[in-house]
Amino acid sequence: PPTTQVVLVSATLPQEVLDMTKMFMNNPIRILVKRDELTLEGIKQFFVAVEKEEWKFDTLCDLYDTLTITQAVIFCNTKKKVDWLAAKMRENNFTVSAMHGEMPQKERDAIMEEFRSGGSRVLIATDVWGRGIDVQQVS
Repeated sequence: PPTTQVVLVSATLPQEVLDMTKMFMNNPIRILVKRDELTLEGIKQFFVAVEKEEWKFDTLCDLYDTLTITQAVIFCNTKKKVDWLAAKMRENNFTVSAMHGEMPQKERDAIMEEFRSGGSRVLIATDVWGRGIDVQQVS
């Protein structure tokens, strides 16, 4: 209906999605935040667009072969994917921690403390855990 208002809110949007919004929205308005205001100093953020789901793990392994990673957070969109990725990385000799909302709070607190103190270098978590995670060593 002509009175419908559509709002799309996201911290990151690929260019393809931005282009698509122009097709479906009337006079869309974009509110952008300067990139330097989004990230803590010393933390690098990026994403890699991967065409097929089954290529994601190999791409992640390629990143680890290419980059020097002090500490990292890997976000997944489901709890099931967090568990799957953690198991798959452990099978491939990566030391990782995993955390999501179905874990008891005490266990999540212990995992976060281990990560903050540097005892764990890689944390795999659901997207929702990205809000409020403040660990300066993450590279």
